Amino acid sequence: MMKYKGAGDPMSYDDVLALVKTYITKEESLALIQKAYDFIMVKHKEQKRRSGEPYTIHLIWVAYILATLQTGPITIAAGLLHDVMEDCDVPREEMVERFGEEVTTLVEGVTKITKMPYMEESDFHAENHRKIYIAMAKDIRVILIKLADRLHNMRTLQYMRPDKQQRISRETLEVYAPIAHRLGINDIRVELEDLCLLYLDPKAYKEIAALLDKKKSERKDSVDAMIKSVEKNLEGTSISYRIKGRAKHIYSIYKKMVYKHKRFDEIYDLNALRIIVQTKNECYEVLGIMHEKYRAIPGRFKDYIAMPKPNMYQSLHTSVIGEKGYVFEIQIRTEEMDELAERGVASHWRYKEGKKYNAKQEQKEIGEKLQWMSEFITVSDEMKDNEAKDFYNTLQRDIFEANVYALTPAGRIVELPNGSTPIDFAYRVHTEVGHHAVGAIVNGVMVPFDTKLRTGDIVEIKTNKNSGPSEGWLKFVRTAGARNKIRQYITKHEEENKKQIIEEGRRLLRDEIRARQLDEKTYMSPDTYRTYLGSFGANTFDDVLFALGKKHATASTLLDKVAPQKRGFFDNLSQILRHNNNIQELNKKHEKSIGVAVTGVDGLKMQLSKCCNPIPGDKIVGFVSKGQGIKIHRADCPNVKSVVKGRLIDVYWDYPNIEQKRFNVDLEVVGLDRPNLLSDIVTCLSQVKVNILKINANIMDLDAHIRLTLSVENAEILQNTIDNMNKVQGVAEIRRVIH
Repeated sequence: MMKYKGAGDPMSYDDVLALVKTYITKEESLALIQKAYDFIMVKHKEQKRRSGEPYTIHLIWVAYILATLQTGPITIAAGLLHDVMEDCDVPREEMVERFGEEVTTLVEGVTKITKMPYMEESDFHAENHRKIYIAMAKDIRVILIKLADRLHNMRTLQYMRPDKQQRISRETLEVYAPIAHRLGINDIRVELEDLCLLYLDPKAYKEIAALLDKKKSERKDSVDAMIKSVEKNLEGTSISYRIKGRAKHIYSIYKKMVYKHKRFDEIYDLNALRIIVQTKNECYEVLGIMHEKYRAIPGRFKDYIAMPKPNMYQSLHTSVIGEKGYVFEIQIRTEEMDELAERGVASHWRYKEGKKYNAKQEQKEIGEKLQWMSEFITVSDEMKDNEAKDFYNTLQRDIFEANVYALTPAGRIVELPNGSTPIDFAYRVHTEVGHHAVGAIVNGVMVPFDTKLRTGDIVEIKTNKNSGPSEGWLKFVRTAGARNKIRQYITKHEEENKKQIIEEGRRLLRDEIRARQLDEKTYMSPDTYRTYLGSFGANTFDDVLFALGKKHATASTLLDKVAPQKRGFFDNLSQILRHNNNIQELNKKHEKSIGVAVTGVDGLKMQLSKCCNPIPGDKIVGFVSKGQGIKIHRADCPNVKSVVKGRLIDVYWDYPNIEQKRFNVDLEVVGLDRPNLLSDIVTCLSQVKVNILKINANIMDLDAHIRLTLSVENAEILQNTIDNMNKVQGVAEIRRVIH
């Protein structure tokens, strides 16, 4: 494998040309790079870096780093030219005329990332990061140029002021290193992370470097001995291989010591070997030999060949106890896997002469190969107009910090952030799967949609083409992508059903007008409400009706503003309660069957327990009392849980023989103490046609506590009533009362 120049090595354009010619031979391609070089030597002639070097040395280094990634001539030319439009005021027209549209677009992409207006520091960083991400989503070559630019800037950061060193290092660690990692460009990521640590925590950097240096000789001896031992064990096989020692980089040791609280001597892979073979089968053959000849450490084997990382990384990892008791991490991979591990996405799409380059096609291929990149492009496109901080935070959380890896039944890995649910999973698989999800099976078990997924979960989403997303999903979905798609669907669905919702609002308003005996023609006229639209956040009368139809507001509240009732609210409420209780008393005079039966037994005296007030549809149990027959309780009534089991019998609702038409239920409503809360609750109950028998309200710790006794037909109607009451603004909790 070719040895490339690194930090501290001398660099010239001849070095770039020598490297480029190893994979680019076409005269026109080399001429483009030469033309770009000649242009910068003129335009940047008088410019110096803070180190005192000619500015062109930086541009030549950027081109060299891009050549190590085997990028194409257009990318290398753009790397040489990446500062010329901003620093030398070269107009776009001249760039296009000299170098063509494609090179100019790449230079513009890099320039847009760098050129920023003045703003608050936190806003500046968020906006800068957004520009980086949007540029990457449009054309991967822009970010490759920016990575090369940032790497050389980090190598020469010692010439900057300490505050700038810290700011640039922090940004590099937060943005550029994660991008390099996600693209699988390991060489650049490792160097960036180590350089960042040097400036962000120089004391820790120097301590770890000193520890590594102290153990260097000992580690070299142990690695050399282990290599000889492995070579001896592979003798006699037909496997073609090469072995090399692998140094652990400083930042990765720092992370394990700081975040995992490990001592330096506890980090297993300080001693590491890499065995590189020719085929995938040979990887597993070598693994078998390693486990046969050395004692493997339990829990340290990882098969990234069968299950590649999101950045396409593939390798076998195992830790064994080797020569003289030293612990070694051994990585086993093919030559192709090794190149991909070091060069990442740049290796997979390296420049091939004779193949016509298509930026859009390559971006599409990258999206197909890198699932996170596909999601990244989608999220970037959906959120590009959002506030910069929202955009940055969403991508950081949903893409760059994603560390839950769930699988489809077919074995496809779906990458998600912590706290993600089956709905997030469904939308990552495909928008239509999310839209039509009706059930989720995780590891063979049906689970609720708000279940938190964990790495390794196998998730199957059940769909129904006639179903759509629920607004309730927005309360628990984790990813912005899922949230945005749910909102888009609901908004579109509401637009399609807007007329129907408006008509429902019109009906509710008309019913309330008639209940108040107001003039229907006047109070159904849009003109009556013209001056009140703003208080409902509406622009038109239809907007008000839409809010009524969606239960976001009540007709009672609307009419209270427009036509305050002459009678007070409590006068009306008292009249309602008297009317309902009179009907209740009339019904009591005619004793009726409650409709509960015991299997195989007739004629038993039964009564509904007043402690829990069971109603048809509730799960029930019978309690054999002394002298009072059988008392029917709800199965979850705490008063029967402590009863001796011998006194409990199975009972059931005998629906055909239920003569009693309505049943009393006690509810407690807890909510925000706000004006008209009680009025809105009473209006809601009248709209669902439920009778109120008693009502009591008081304030406790700034919360409103309202006790209601309602008369309902069955548990289904009660649940519908509770669901509607939960839509009243300010209602926090509704529970059935146990006496």
